[in-house]
Amino acid sequence: MVDDELDMLMAIKLRLEASGYIVHTATDGLEGLNAARRLKPDLIVLDIMLPKMNGYKISRFLKYDEEYKHIPVIMLTALASEDDRSTGVETGANAYLTKPFDSATLIETVRKFLS
Repeated sequence: MVDDELDMLMAIKLRLEASGYIVHTATDGLEGLNAARRLKPDLIVLDIMLPKMNGYKISRFLKYDEEYKHIPVIMLTALASEDDRSTGVETGANAYLTKPFDSATLIETVRKFLS
């Protein structure tokens, strides 16, 4: 999970862990990209507006690399316009959820990609 809002990051981490998932976190884009490359996670929950590198770039770097393109990316962001959503899909997002979000919907989306 990559998000620069610590309260949001910890709340989502706790919800995912309560559902049985192991969650690694990063608070900026560069840290998130490096962690994804190092850990090769089963799934990435990714904010877009991040310091050092935005979520679109992270997704693009991972989705256009043979070693990482299979990792599902769920963008979870405050950017809610149709253009933002289109850019998310174009850069490789498998799902695009907007904040504020329903926790059950996030868990259901994570489950869908990990089943």
